[in-house]
Amino acid sequence: MQRSRLDRQGRLVVPARVRAAAGLTPGAALAVRASRGRVIVEPLDAIERKMWRVAARSRPGDATVELLEDRRREAEREAQA
Repeated sequence: MQRSRLDRQGRLVVPARVRAAAGLTPGAALAVRASRGRVIVEPLDAIERKMWRVAARSRPGDATVELLEDRRREAEREAQA
């Protein structure tokens, strides 16, 4: 286990070993959420890969794939802004 602290502005330094183990690089887009008293940080690209795996199992006519495509295009526009 690695230790870290929040600073007064709420920033957290993720120790180098943890960043390396999670494949986090400077500038990586992250999703942050709270669950059952824990803070969970995940790379957005990992979440997107999970969503596409779910979409691959969807049935024809399911709106999942269309919604994911819309979100992908929206994320591209946000990245260009």
